[in-house]
Amino acid sequence: MIPLSLAEIAAITGGRQHDITDPEARITGPVVIDSREAGPGALFAAFDGERVDGHDFAEAAVAAGAVAVLATRPVGVPAIVVDDVTRALGALARHSVRALGTQVIALTGSSGKTSTKDLTAQLLERLGPTVFTPGSLNNEIGLPLTALRADESTRHLVLEMGARGIGHIRYLTELTPPRIGVVLNVGTAHLGEFGGREQIAKAKGEMVETLPAARDDGSGGVAVLNADDPFVRAMAARTDATVLRFGEDPEADVRAENVRLSERGTPAFRLHTPTGCGDVTMRLYGEHHVSNALAAAAVAHQLGMPAGDIAEALSSAGSLSRWRMEVTERADGVTVVNDAYNANPDSVRAALRALSSMGETAKARGGRTWAVLGEMAELGDDAFAEHDAIGRLAVRLNVSKLVAVGGREAAWLDMGAKNEGSWGEESVHVSDAEAAVDLLRGELRAGDVVLVKASRLVGLEKVAVALLDESANSGDGGAAR
Repeated sequence: MIPLSLAEIAAITGGRQHDITDPEARITGPVVIDSREAGPGALFAAFDGERVDGHDFAEAAVAAGAVAVLATRPVGVPAIVVDDVTRALGALARHSVRALGTQVIALTGSSGKTSTKDLTAQLLERLGPTVFTPGSLNNEIGLPLTALRADESTRHLVLEMGARGIGHIRYLTELTPPRIGVVLNVGTAHLGEFGGREQIAKAKGEMVETLPAARDDGSGGVAVLNADDPFVRAMAARTDATVLRFGEDPEADVRAENVRLSERGTPAFRLHTPTGCGDVTMRLYGEHHVSNALAAAAVAHQLGMPAGDIAEALSSAGSLSRWRMEVTERADGVTVVNDAYNANPDSVRAALRALSSMGETAKARGGRTWAVLGEMAELGDDAFAEHDAIGRLAVRLNVSKLVAVGGREAAWLDMGAKNEGSWGEESVHVSDAEAAVDLLRGELRAGDVVLVKASRLVGLEKVAVALLDESANSGDGGAAR
């Protein structure tokens, strides 16, 4: 962050100084919410969470080098006491971003946000120093923490913005006003919380409503919209910014042609931009990454990157966030696809299609495809229909075996598969991750491909970790592909 004195931080946040002997002492390090990450020059933000109270660790943070604590009550060490730490963090982020004048690129969507953010960051790093959201820290706490990592050298700030209701995106854009706003899609994530896709579209569209108006010199706002999604395409009417469309639609400004998948399930396509073309062969798995790549390409094009450079950068880009289509081939020939960070119906469908594509090669070698799936959360009244549909899709895509893990929702997955299948052998329902691992240990053989995916609350990454640890502990090791 930009260096600020404690007096300045108190003024920005509306806070009160407690136990501060030198108001001119400066914060020169990061803002952290984990006392273990505190170091010289840091500011420790103390949150009162469900399990632990950060105020209890204030002394440890200062002992580790933090200059002061942002808190809601005095803590016996130098502190700026505020009414609401979250709001105070937001105020600091707003001040820092405005002072720096950094180019802010923000993106949202029902699915693909983190992968697109990672791709965008890897492209923009070629144009200059870039700070971007780590993982999926895209809420009212994670976004300010990311923004406060920017300093005087930062040229681009790439921010992922999530929403669980109307007004969330608008609030985040007020903290860090973007010049370029990207909307990826309007899907089925959080259906239960929003109440329908129309409401999701209303919330996601707040991104483009807050953009600056277009300017003749090109310095105004730019709305980067998915031409293949009718809900997103319609958002062009909700903004005064320049509209740049991406997709496979022939009228898209940045588009893909001749999309195809390799035998390993990695996509390739011909990239077209307003200034040129290039061939892209991606390292990521699944056709759904084509849309993510086009969104990133549109941002890079807008910021002046030539088409050939964009194509080359997309071809070399990898995943920067864990448990998102991480493909690892064990030494015994079993491939584990760990996509367990989160799940919604759209992302599970995309993952199953990627598994199906990878399965063509696996089956040619005598292998099979396994989909280890768990609950997709926050679907409300649509939960039964969506889980049933995913179970049926797994059978339609000729996945060799569905392993449904968990309680009621997993039972719905299993039922959908068995109702779609011919003999009821296409699926099995197990109680938890440990039971899934026990089943797979006895069944997997060389050439098999195992996809693991569920909502974050299920913790299904335990299955992927166990399968990979088993290979490593056997002395065989494993090689990432």
